[in-house]
Order: sequence, then C-alpha cells, then structure tokens
Amino acid sequence: MKRATLLLTLIFVTTLSVLSQKELSHYLLPEFTQGIVLMKSGEENPALLNYNLVTEEMLFDQGGQILAFAEITLKSLDSVFVANRKFVLNNKNKFVEVFEGSNYKLYIEHKCRLLSPGKPAGYGGTSQTSAVDTYSSLLDGGMWHQLELPDDYKIKPYNVYWIDNGSGLKEIRSIRQLKRHYAKNKDLYNSYTKENKLDFDDYESVKELVHFIELNSK
Repeated sequence: MKRATLLLTLIFVTTLSVLSQKELSHYLLPEFTQGIVLMKSGEENPALLNYNLVTEEMLFDQGGQILAFAEITLKSLDSVFVANRKFVLNNKNKFVEVFEGSNYKLYIEHKCRLLSPGKPAGYGGTSQTSAVDTYSSLLDGGMWHQLELPDDYKIKPYNVYWIDNGSGLKEIRSIRQLKRHYAKNKDLYNSYTKENKLDFDDYESVKELVHFIELNSK
C-alpha cells in the first residue's frame, strides 16, 4: 500500500475551503510546510503540516483539504517533524514541541488567547475581551480550522514551558517561575540574562537560556 494511501486510512478528513496562506495568523508556521509523520512502527509518512494555535491541533493539508489526526492515528503516532522542529504528544494528547539536551528535555505548548470583536463602549470606543463562549461556539462550528480569521477577531500567542531534567516535569508559565526554577543556578541565570535579552514569549530565547544553564550546571 502506498504511503499516501496508508496515511489517509489513518486520518480523519475534514474538508475546508483553502484561503490565502498569507492569513495564517492563528497558525504556528507562516504556511503549511513539508514534514514527516513518524509512527511507532517506524514508518515515515510525508505530509504538508502546520499547527493551529486556536484548536491546538497539528493539521495536514493535501490538495486543498485540511486533515486532522484521528484518535486511532494519535495512538500509533510517535512524533512529527516539520520546519526542523520536533513535536510529540503530551499526556493530554496535545502536540507540544520538544528540545532534547544530553541531560534534559524542554517541552513547549504553543497556545493563544482569543480576542473577540470589540463591543461598543462609552464615548464611541470599544472594549475587547477574551470571548470564551464565542470561542466555544465557533470551535464547534469548525470556524477556526479555516486559514483566515473572521473579521475583527485577533489572537495573542503565548507559550507554556515544561522542563524535565531528571527530577520530573516542571511547568513554567512566567519569567518569575523560570528564575525560581533555576534558583540553585542563580549565577548562571544572571550571567546569561546580563549578556542576552530574555523574551519569555520567544521560545528560542527561553530554549537558549535553558540550554546554557543545563549545559553548565553541575
């Protein structure tokens, strides 16, 4: 059986209209990119992939069709490689990016906050807040699988980090928590941040800091 055919038998297909890829503001990558889906059996399946920040799903594009992994596929899936990045499933069956050092692993949950269209406010202004109820209804209707955001909706990407250096997973949601996590390596932390700007929302920035401390700590 050909690889493409086999992959399609493992994937639940949701067909959507393909819009301009210039509008992928709620996707992790600027466009669907060629990658590899590695199964636990060792089989490698090529695919055009991208990660949806709103639905927190890894999606697959074939000829204008957007495909979402079915539960049976997730159970047999080992990892996904795309744009020189590796993704694995966490204990909630959500894809997280992973960086592996010699003595640690750094996991990144790529997420976003959804901002609804502004509502009329006093003096002709508008107020814009997170819209949980609106988000839920749009998600149920498949709205956020599309490649273009609805008018007036905005997203604010953010990351949640998990560090495993042999003593169990530690969740990191802020710079303060990151600094506290490395309290025993205060000198290394201060040395690095003195010479390098730390941006918590930039996964590369956090990745480099973690690698520096883990590499140089005893």
